[in-house]
Amino acid sequence: MNASASTTSDARVFDYVIVGGGAAGCVLANRLSADGRYTVCLLEAGPPDYNPFIHIPAGFIKLAYDPRNTWQIKTEPTEWTAGRGIPTTQGRTLGGSSAINGFNYTRGQREDYDGWAALGNTGWSYAQLLPYFKRSERRIGVADPRYRGTDGPLPITDCDWRHPLCDAFIESAREVGVPDNPDYNGACQEGAGYYQRWIYRGRRYSTARAFLRPARKRPNLTVVTHAQATRILLDGKRAIGVAYSAGAHAPMHEVHARREVVLSAGAANTPKLLMLSGIGRPDRLSPHGIAVQHALPGVGDNLQDHHMVRSSARVHGVVTLNEMARGWRLLGQVMRWLIRRPSILSISPSVAYAFWKTDASLARADVQFHFSPGSYKEGVAGLLDDFPGMTLGFYLMRPQSRGHVRLASSNPFDLPIVQPNYLSEASDREATVAALRLTRRILHGQALSRFRDVDMFPPADATSDAQLLEFARQRGGTAWHLIGTCRMGPAHQPDSVVDPELRVIGLEGLRIADASIMPTMPSGNTQVPTMMIAEKAADLILGHAAPAAEDPATLPTHP
Repeated sequence: MNASASTTSDARVFDYVIVGGGAAGCVLANRLSADGRYTVCLLEAGPPDYNPFIHIPAGFIKLAYDPRNTWQIKTEPTEWTAGRGIPTTQGRTLGGSSAINGFNYTRGQREDYDGWAALGNTGWSYAQLLPYFKRSERRIGVADPRYRGTDGPLPITDCDWRHPLCDAFIESAREVGVPDNPDYNGACQEGAGYYQRWIYRGRRYSTARAFLRPARKRPNLTVVTHAQATRILLDGKRAIGVAYSAGAHAPMHEVHARREVVLSAGAANTPKLLMLSGIGRPDRLSPHGIAVQHALPGVGDNLQDHHMVRSSARVHGVVTLNEMARGWRLLGQVMRWLIRRPSILSISPSVAYAFWKTDASLARADVQFHFSPGSYKEGVAGLLDDFPGMTLGFYLMRPQSRGHVRLASSNPFDLPIVQPNYLSEASDREATVAALRLTRRILHGQALSRFRDVDMFPPADATSDAQLLEFARQRGGTAWHLIGTCRMGPAHQPDSVVDPELRVIGLEGLRIADASIMPTMPSGNTQVPTMMIAEKAADLILGHAAPAAEDPATLPTHP
C-alpha cells in the first residue's frame, strides 16, 4: 500500500463508493443498492437538496449563481469570447445539475450513439442504449412504446402552460420549413413544439427526488453530504477508496471500497480528482508537485460544450414574462402554482424548441433553438427587462471546437481551469453565423412579426457575416453542457481514459460514469444522456446482462 492509501481511524468500508451525487450518482446509488446485496456510499460535495428554490421550477435563476448549491466555474478567456471568462455553473447539491438546471428532456439523435459505437465502443449503439433511456423515464402523456418508457422513476411531462408568443414561434418556424413534432424524443428529433421536462404537478423532479429519495430508505445505502473528494486512494494499481473533507480546514476522512470506486463528479471535477490523485499526463502533474501514480495522457482533454447565442426583441400587444414576474401579476401566478394550475412558476426557462439545419444540404439537424416569451437586461443574468420582450437562443448541437480541463493547483478546494475553446474551429464560426441568420428569419417571420417591435440583440443593422460573428463573440455564453474530458474508447487508443466497460484504463476497481466519458457531444441537452450512462454503468458494474437491443428495423431513421 503506497502513501496515497494510508488509512485513518474513522475509515468506513462499503462495497461501492460513488463520488458525486448528481444526475449520474443518484441513478447509480439507486440501482447499485436496489437488491440489498451490496453496501453503497454516495459522497456529495454540496449540501442536501433542502433549498426550496430547487423544487420550484422558477427558482432556477435563484440557484444559478448561489455558491452554496453550485460550482461557480468560469471558463478561461479567449479571442473568440472577446477576452471574457464565461460562467459555466455546475450543480453542487444532491441531484447535481438536475437540481439547478433548465429541465429540458432531450435524448439526442440515434446517429450520435451509433457514432460512439463506430469509434470502437462496443455496446453503445442507439439500439443498445434505447432500453436504458426507457428504463429511467415515466412518460406521462402520449408516447410510442418503441421509444418511450412509462414505468421509470423520472416523470416526464409535456408543458401545460401556453403563451401566444410560443405559439407564434412554432408557427414562424413552420414558415421557414421546420415541421411540428409531437415527440422530438421519438422517431425523429427534427421539428418544433413545446419542451418536455422533468416537472410534475408544478415541482422539479431532480434525480435526487426521483432516484435517491426512495433509495435512501434502504439500510445498505449511506449518503454523505458536504463531503468533497480530495483524492482516490490507491493500492498499487487498484483503487481502494476515497479521501474526502468538508472544507480546506476541516478534518480529512476516508471511505474504502471492497469492490469498486465510481466517479460521477462531472466533466470538470472528475478529471480534476483523477489528476489530484496522480492519474493523468505526467507533465501536467509534476508542475503541481503531484507524484505520478498512473500515467494516462487523455485525462482532461477532449472538453466540449454548447456555445449558446441568444437574440432578443422588444414586443408589443402581448404580456410577457417580464411583466408577469412582477407585482400583482406575479401574485396571481403564485396563487395558480399553489393550486397546481399552469403558472410561470412551473415552466422551464426555455419553453419552446426547434431542432433544425443551418444548411439544407445537411443530413440531419445541427442546431437547437430555445424560445422564451421573456427577455433579460444586457449584462445582468436573470434580471428581466422593464419592457415586454422575447428571446430566441441557439447552440450548434455537435460543435467541432475542443478544449480541456486542467488543475489550477494541488489544492483540492481550488476550482479547475476550464477552457472549452468556443468557436476556435472555423466550421463552428461559419455555422454560428448561419444559425444567427436562421434565427432572424424566424423572429422576422409573419407569425412573430405581429408582435415584434424592434430587434434588441443583435441590432437590426448587424447584417454582415462579420457583424453577426462579432455579436456571437461579444455575447455568446454557455448551455452548461460540459462533456468529454475522460473520453471512452478502446484501450489501445492513446487518448482513451475509460474503456467501453467504463473502467479506467490500466487501473482496477475504478470506473467513471458521467458526462466526462462521452467521446462526442450528443445532439441536445446532456442531462438525459448522462442518466442513460449511469443506467448502463449499473448493469456493467453488477455484471447484469444488457437488456435486449431494440430491433433497428422497427426504429425509423430520419426522413
